[in-house]
Amino acid sequence: MDMLVLGPLCSTVNGVSIVPTAGKPRQILALLGLYPGRVIPVPTLMEEIWGTEPPQSAMTTLQTYILQLRRRLDTAMGPNSPGTAKNILATRHGGYVLQIPPESVDVHAYEQRVEQGQKAFADGDDERAACSFRQALELWQGPALVDVGVGPILEIEVMRLEASRLVTVARRIDADLRLGRHIELLPELTDLIARHPQDEGLHSQAMLALYRSGRQAAALDLYRRLRMRLIDELGVEPSPPLRRLHQAMLKVDPALDVAAGPRRGSTFDRYAA
Repeated sequence: MDMLVLGPLCSTVNGVSIVPTAGKPRQILALLGLYPGRVIPVPTLMEEIWGTEPPQSAMTTLQTYILQLRRRLDTAMGPNSPGTAKNILATRHGGYVLQIPPESVDVHAYEQRVEQGQKAFADGDDERAACSFRQALELWQGPALVDVGVGPILEIEVMRLEASRLVTVARRIDADLRLGRHIELLPELTDLIARHPQDEGLHSQAMLALYRSGRQAAALDLYRRLRMRLIDELGVEPSPPLRRLHQAMLKVDPALDVAAGPRRGSTFDRYAA
């Protein structure tokens, strides 16, 4: 069974899609797929579909949706399958569980690769870290659950996944910066800071990439523009780590160079102390 939940929901058995066209059954499948092997309580499923005011017929309707999903499973599995749809989409006390291997859901494959990248990054193995982070990010096929109408539960999951994605991108960039790929990173960082105009971590990476590319004036100007934006829009100064990075650039600190720079920690974190 192949289930993709980071991008378009695409769940197949024996090459046959089991994804329903109706919105609410798709929500149920997506929520169960995010937690394979874990019982999702009936109240949680109801809250996802109907919010805090489920109709009187909610239980009967939910059972109908589960039955529809099982029928699609049965059709995809075929008559000679050793298991049954009820074994895969099983009823448990108080809820339902999708009994599939976690590795068959791409969000779990993504998180596993991120964990591998984080370990390599902490160990100073930048090449392996960058590779693991790239493999994790390649699993994305657009926004999380882009083709599922999300309710309050899935909305939280989408926010969590999108936040994780941005952190993973930033960590991959840190690994690439430590490998001296500053010039290659400039187009990507230009796009990222345009999309996240108040993100100090991304700005610190862009400043360092510019500085190491021989564009000290552009790096300092980027800091100036961010500072003015933070003051105008939020009434705050840049954080101490970013101010220390700015001062290091003004002093042409040798520690900013690739060869002399610290091998552990992110661009932003190394100025946090």
